[in-house]
Amino acid sequence: MKQIKASAPGRCGIIGNPTDGYGGTVISCTLDKRAFAEIRPHDCLRLIVAEKEIILRSPEDFELNGDYFDIPKSVIKYLDLTDCKLELRCWSDIPMQGGLAGSTAAMAALFGALSAYKNQNQNPYMVSEKLHEIEQKLLKIRCGFQDHYMVVFGGINYMDFRMKEDCQFIDKGVFATIEPLTPYVGKLPFILAHTGKKHHSGNVHGPIRERWLQGDPQVREGYKSIGRFARMGKKALLNQDWKELGRLMIQNHEIQRDLGGSGDVNEALIRVALEAGAEGAKLAGAGQGGTIIALATNLQPVINALKNAGAQDILFPKPDQGLSVEILD
Repeated sequence: MKQIKASAPGRCGIIGNPTDGYGGTVISCTLDKRAFAEIRPHDCLRLIVAEKEIILRSPEDFELNGDYFDIPKSVIKYLDLTDCKLELRCWSDIPMQGGLAGSTAAMAALFGALSAYKNQNQNPYMVSEKLHEIEQKLLKIRCGFQDHYMVVFGGINYMDFRMKEDCQFIDKGVFATIEPLTPYVGKLPFILAHTGKKHHSGNVHGPIRERWLQGDPQVREGYKSIGRFARMGKKALLNQDWKELGRLMIQNHEIQRDLGGSGDVNEALIRVALEAGAEGAKLAGAGQGGTIIALATNLQPVINALKNAGAQDILFPKPDQGLSVEILD
């Protein structure tokens, strides 16, 4: 067997999130930050993640413990490779638990490398759905579909998730509709500010999901509105009508905030961005920490203000390649 290397990008939700789990519409863009996985022959199954390593020998070794090894363990189990003899390394440039799909990108890179090892060649829609299934069934994380489709397809995409609100698994439901916008957009006037506070997206989305399942009208109507904002936002984005897109982003955020999906640290940075001249600002992923996204036609004052307000890191959306797999000599 030859060495196999794979990578997948992080992503940020521009508008429409989190309706990807509720039959809504989302516009999202990748980052120039990626997660990587590399496999090579070995005399046992050895995992190296975040400079820590373990060897998996028995079924008990594959039990999930809430650490960084859970992701590779889950992918290996899903692909029925628990008896393989490989050294598997995984690392990432994406801030983990930062609302930028870092965990999903790592999962995608692992899935891509191990699928190549098995000589499996599947269409990107099926790969996206399988990643979602791993996260839901094995990792037990409440999540929508945005992350899984974005890290596989890459670029900047208009994504329609209608008919998927009640269909969480591959055997029930349809594929999402993915419309690439990369060829039609120029320089993107967006900035990302990482709060430095880690979070688990499932903990943020879980209570709101329960309210939605119970028919809470505030959640149901709110998410219908957010999905509509994304459909309107497509026109604003392609026409470079930044004032209109910023207005829609603010409305998107106000609904999610009022549902309890934001957090004090997120609200503080969003307020700073708007006061510094941003046309719009909102959550880039789940709240209670993570990352915010701001639209600013004059970026530098907003960057300076966010840094002064304590943003741990400043990043930029960039349409980038999705899941990539390379077989090395």
